Amino acid sequence: MAPKHSHRFVEEYDGMVAFGFSRDVDEKTLMVYLQKFSDDALLKVLIPRLSNSEMETLFELLSDLMRKHLSDNEYHTHFLKEEGHSH
Repeated sequence: MAPKHSHRFVEEYDGMVAFGFSRDVDEKTLMVYLQKFSDDALLKVLIPRLSNSEMETLFELLSDLMRKHLSDNEYHTHFLKEEGHSH
């Protein structure tokens, strides 16, 4: 079975990583940071060090952003990786 998740952007992007330069560079920088942040090895070190409050804050921020910017169908397709989901 092929993996459902991908982190190719961080592996292939060779442009500028800086924030505040331009909207385009900011978007690409955020993609790089988020993909690096979600690396299994990093999360295994970082997550146990987070307080309950920090974990709750991060979880709520990510959940709120998805609720605000994704349709139900996009959430199921792109986050949950459910095939053939339509609403």
